[in-house]
Amino acid sequence: MTDPARSAPPVGGGGGEPSIGRTGDEAPARHAVRVEGAEPFAVLMPLWAKDRPDRAWQAIVSATEAQQLRPDLLILTVDGPLPAPLEALVERVEAGVHGPATVLRHSAHRGVAAALQDGLESSPYELVARADADDLCRPERFALQIPRMRRDRLDLLGGAMREFSDRIAPGEGPLRTRPLTHAEITAYLPRHSPFHHPTMVLRRSTVLAVGGYRNLPLLEDYWLWERMMLGGARMANLPDVLVDYRVDEHLFARRGGWRLFTSDLRLQRRFVRDRVTTPAGFLRNLGERGVYRLAPGWARRLAYRRFVEHDGRTA
Repeated sequence: MTDPARSAPPVGGGGGEPSIGRTGDEAPARHAVRVEGAEPFAVLMPLWAKDRPDRAWQAIVSATEAQQLRPDLLILTVDGPLPAPLEALVERVEAGVHGPATVLRHSAHRGVAAALQDGLESSPYELVARADADDLCRPERFALQIPRMRRDRLDLLGGAMREFSDRIAPGEGPLRTRPLTHAEITAYLPRHSPFHHPTMVLRRSTVLAVGGYRNLPLLEDYWLWERMMLGGARMANLPDVLVDYRVDEHLFARRGGWRLFTSDLRLQRRFVRDRVTTPAGFLRNLGERGVYRLAPGWARRLAYRRFVEHDGRTA
């Protein structure tokens, strides 16, 4: 698919946090811009029964019509049966209301890793941007990321996020950052995930070459980053805020418990086997994660702010 809007320099600057149109509450008024060095790409978004229709609609608009550089395809992976309001939204997507789209349906809920893997395999384009059904992409996101992927021959490119909620407007919440350069990312990875998954653009062939998404509750992305690093992937993060990340009152509660500690244990064992970390690093990481997973939700939130985000800013 050829888009004449991909042939000239982008309009406006690349940095900062513009305030235009991030809520998705109304139809976008802007037009697509011309972007030099952009190539065709798809947006991959999973959807399941517990997603809220109003939030999913806002997320879809933010990743398609509201983008300065619009995707050539939206791949919506429907993970199991949906209630009627979400089905109505999917029908609008299938009808092309938000632009070219493919809808993949699973008859039963199989989890996010399976949904993402199916979407990745179905993409006709080499570049695939991740988006979630309750977050908001900044309008300049793809105009910043897609040309950078080609210019620096990257396999993974993410960026920063700002939290928002029903009480905190987009652009006003805490900032989430990650290390920027390939060297900083590889140094950071043994202790924490070096990317914010909702901000990522992936090179499809590189992801599939290392086995793609595999099921590991809450950590399927972290495991993928490790395998891509070992496979020689070229990685970077932008300093720009690319996504407004929705945080509800249950977020940190969902990130605790024995099930997720079991995921930590499995991944840390893998890191030792792959020589990404040492036995001493394994014990340190597992101890930190044990405290984090088994702490009360309020304490988990404070620990994330103090240790994970602090390290991300200074890595």
